[in-house]
Amino acid sequence: AVPRRTVITDRFGDEHEIGRLGVTREGGFEYVRYDPLTALWRAVKETASYTMVTFNAVGQIIVGSRDTDELGGPIRIAELSGKIAQEGAVSLIVFAAVLSINLGLINLLPIPILDGGHLLYYLVEAIRGKPLGPTAQEYGLRMGLAFVLCLFVFVTWNDLMRFEFFNGMFDFLKGLVT
Repeated sequence: AVPRRTVITDRFGDEHEIGRLGVTREGGFEYVRYDPLTALWRAVKETASYTMVTFNAVGQIIVGSRDTDELGGPIRIAELSGKIAQEGAVSLIVFAAVLSINLGLINLLPIPILDGGHLLYYLVEAIRGKPLGPTAQEYGLRMGLAFVLCLFVFVTWNDLMRFEFFNGMFDFLKGLVT
């Protein structure tokens, strides 16, 4: 079988080129009830799966095989929340869960101002046998804050560039400079 190249628009309005064989699913979604223990196990497995997908995506962005335009900030989160809420409560709950997992992973990055940075300081303290000096901790916190603020500005810029108005204004200003 040879897949046919197809351009699709997802529920968020983004276009993707995929391969299709012509096989589709009939009947929509099926809801299955699990006993509490099975539900807990499946939740752990799904969380691990979403975590690995997130790590893979971040790795792909770092090595350059995935575009940073996929990163979104508060505006994109609000936009997606509104679109997903129209699909129903289950979709919104799944979106909230995925968002919580992603924010939790970001918080665990070894950046001094985040919780992962505090864990890094504890690790350094365990290895050295004493904590880092106050000056080193202060510089670490400053660099961490600068990184988080730059990331916030970057994803907000990405959010604004998704809107035609801001994208057109940016192109206009770029034309004035050149």
